[in-house]
Amino acid sequence: MNKMQTLQVFRRLFSVSKKYWPAFVIGIVATLLLSTTDAGIAWLIKPIVNKGFIDKDNFFIHYLPILIVIVFLLRSVTGFCSNYFIARVARSVVMDFRQRIFRHLLQLPAQFYDKQATGKLLSTLLYNVEQLAQASSDILVTLLRESSLALGLLGVMFMINWKLSLIFVVIIPLITWGLRISSRRLRHLSSRVQSSVAEVSHIANETVEAYRVVRLFSGEKYETKKFDHATQHNRQQELKVEVTNSMGTAIVQLLISLPLAIILYFATSPALEVNAGSFAAIISAVMMLIRPLRRVTELNNFIQKGITGAESIFHLLDEEQEKETGVQSIVRVRGDIQFQHVNFQYGENERVTLTDINFSIQAGQTVAMVGRSGSGKSTLISLLPRFYEVNSGTIQIDGVHLRDFYLKDLRRQFSLVSQHTVLFNATVAHNIAYAEEEINRERLTRAAELANAMEFIEKLPYGFDTVVGEDGLLLSGGQRQRIAIARALYKQAPILILDEATSALDSHAERQIQAGLAELMRRCTTIVIAHRLSTIENADWIMVMENGFIVEKGTHMELLQKEGVYADLYRAQMQAGEEVLT
Repeated sequence: MNKMQTLQVFRRLFSVSKKYWPAFVIGIVATLLLSTTDAGIAWLIKPIVNKGFIDKDNFFIHYLPILIVIVFLLRSVTGFCSNYFIARVARSVVMDFRQRIFRHLLQLPAQFYDKQATGKLLSTLLYNVEQLAQASSDILVTLLRESSLALGLLGVMFMINWKLSLIFVVIIPLITWGLRISSRRLRHLSSRVQSSVAEVSHIANETVEAYRVVRLFSGEKYETKKFDHATQHNRQQELKVEVTNSMGTAIVQLLISLPLAIILYFATSPALEVNAGSFAAIISAVMMLIRPLRRVTELNNFIQKGITGAESIFHLLDEEQEKETGVQSIVRVRGDIQFQHVNFQYGENERVTLTDINFSIQAGQTVAMVGRSGSGKSTLISLLPRFYEVNSGTIQIDGVHLRDFYLKDLRRQFSLVSQHTVLFNATVAHNIAYAEEEINRERLTRAAELANAMEFIEKLPYGFDTVVGEDGLLLSGGQRQRIAIARALYKQAPILILDEATSALDSHAERQIQAGLAELMRRCTTIVIAHRLSTIENADWIMVMENGFIVEKGTHMELLQKEGVYADLYRAQMQAGEEVLT
């Protein structure tokens, strides 16, 4: 990253933190006062030696303890204010960034998530933002405190004896040169460290989520090897950072020792006019200078990490959000759906997934979609809530183009029950009435009854108030599916999408739920994706898809009479005694 890019990063950081300027100003003033107090302690060495030990000044000796208490009291107060107020700004900035990133993630299009690993996103949200916290708190406190202390100590040295002090000033350009060299390498290494942490997070997250598959297929050794390799790579990068940082610190300390040795050698020269108190004060100041200069060199490591972390955060925040093209608000649609010459592909270099899709669904109809895996069924229904944008053609609801609806209004019109059930680590009630601030208990119970979920909900320790665990871990697959169906029933949206909604249920449970679904389907437009063809015989009409095309349309009986693709699929299931399309 060049100098201009670095300035842009700091400019954006400042734009976020400037609203906390009152606390920031208090922190800076307190830091400067703290450094002034510390420099004043070095200056006090001269009168303590000369007046206290050599001249035996009784007045000075009498009030010296009071002066020391006042100085250290002031140091304690300013130190607290410095640490607290700057840390308050930094933690507020971290909170703002995490909230901004989280809100931004909720607005990113589906294509973004198709290409991103969850672990890497979590690494940015947690680890990279924390690096930014160090850049905006620990670094800022230390940089202000130590640099102002260094300037204060240099000022004390020049006030006491400018000739000796000049010897020390000569090495400052050399220290700057050493910092610049280590800075370049640290920035490069910091980027590698963050990438390695993201890889560790990704592997761990992926393995934990897929622990059943890992164990069933004896993948423990394979996953352990991957994780060990990632953690070893992370350790190597972290150690390289430490080596670079430690070498830079050692070089700076060596450079500081040279003028210190020279000062000690020439201090007794009559030409320099150094008395005992002046000599003690200068040596004390030089020794005190080692700490701020050393800490400033160590800060370089954290600065580079912070800048690299900020870059990754801004890169994520610069990702384009879903486009809001809506101009029309709607409370509830009737449910007429029309596809006209719709074509879609996921990316420029990807194959075309849907080709010239044309069909119309009247409000209240139930339409089924069948076809082998990869035929485009799930992609087609993903276009309705505008998770993806069509490449060409139009999709209309009630005669209005999807682009003309506000996204939030459009998505309120759909209920979805997928074969991949998603539950949250919350109560049964909050999973069914998801995102509802005030739950209608009567409606909640009715939805659970229609979904045939009450039989197991009543047996849970706290009924509707039982927490189901992460992704419904404490429930069986069939129970999770019934909660998802109850969620769709509770929402009462005018358009219902059932994507293998009963795939996790046995035939008995499925028949029990069909009654509840039938009542819901009578009140809304329903699109059913089914592999078990016996479940869709009563659909108003069925469309058959192959390789992104609609190859057949008609009722169950009409399609059987055509002796086409649908008839072949149906016969294959019946002859095999199976209900599941492979």
